[in-house]
Amino acid sequence: MTTTTPPVTFDDVREAAARLSGVAHRTPVLRSRTLDALVGAEVHLKCENFQRVGAFKFRGAYNAASRLTPGQLARGIAAYSSGNHAQAIALAARELGTTAVIVMPEDAPRSKRDATEGYGAEVVTYDRYTEDRAAVAEALAAERGLALIPPYDHPHVMAGQGTAALELLDESGELDELIVPVGGGGLIAGSATAAKGRYPGIRVVGVEPEAGDDTRRSLEAGRRVRIPMPRTIADGQVLDTPGELTFSVNRRLVDAVVLVSDDEIRDAMRFAFERLKIVLEPSGATPLAALLTGRADPLPRRVGVVLSGGNVAADRFALLCGGGSLPG
Repeated sequence: MTTTTPPVTFDDVREAAARLSGVAHRTPVLRSRTLDALVGAEVHLKCENFQRVGAFKFRGAYNAASRLTPGQLARGIAAYSSGNHAQAIALAARELGTTAVIVMPEDAPRSKRDATEGYGAEVVTYDRYTEDRAAVAEALAAERGLALIPPYDHPHVMAGQGTAALELLDESGELDELIVPVGGGGLIAGSATAAKGRYPGIRVVGVEPEAGDDTRRSLEAGRRVRIPMPRTIADGQVLDTPGELTFSVNRRLVDAVVLVSDDEIRDAMRFAFERLKIVLEPSGATPLAALLTGRADPLPRRVGVVLSGGNVAADRFALLCGGGSLPG
């Protein structure tokens, strides 16, 4: 009988945690009596909006970049990203004494591009609706001899992202359910690996924007499904198909994926600001939206939630939370 080794294991996540110790922030876990009362459960919020670069992405980026050979580091790193992985790779490259070139969509939030360039990276843009970002980045990496670190479909990236869930469980103890936003699937793949490695009976639920439900459709079909490129305020979740490696993990470990609308995401951002006193970007607010709308019901007694990031410019935050609309 043959067995297939999964692309990321619980031991990989624990090894990543050791590598990230003293480099990544150990982000806080917040509690709110108001939120508990509203949803009827004990909720533990893992606030990755307080992570370096303002999002969980630094965990996977540094874990992967720090494993490159001296020769690879000397030549530099390439990546593609809508924003948070871009910043994470840029900072990881700076920390490791190398350079980074990032392929970003032309319509990425200006604040994310400015931050990426602020960490010292070169930005190359593309049209996300007409060009394949992976193909653009692969061609650029081959031309310049750069090591390419994708935003989610990479074992070391997934393992690094899983350290957020590992820290949450270390602090909160056994949880009945873990709710995680889903973009390309790296965060939930690593989180599910960590959570079920620690507590096999835990339920793992993903959250996608209604306009971008590629993972939900793929899980229902039992294969990766491609959808039209979505348009949503949750720019970190604008993808047309799940990653190959991430999907191989998520089809085994993720129990359900629920959907939230852009208006519900706005409401969750506003709730987080007014009642929790934290700033969340749209993608980071999707799990909270699922809680507040009852999309994740029925909730068990103890629930963990990964709030994945807080990278949103003040003017965009004000417009979104004030009821206006912006393109993704």
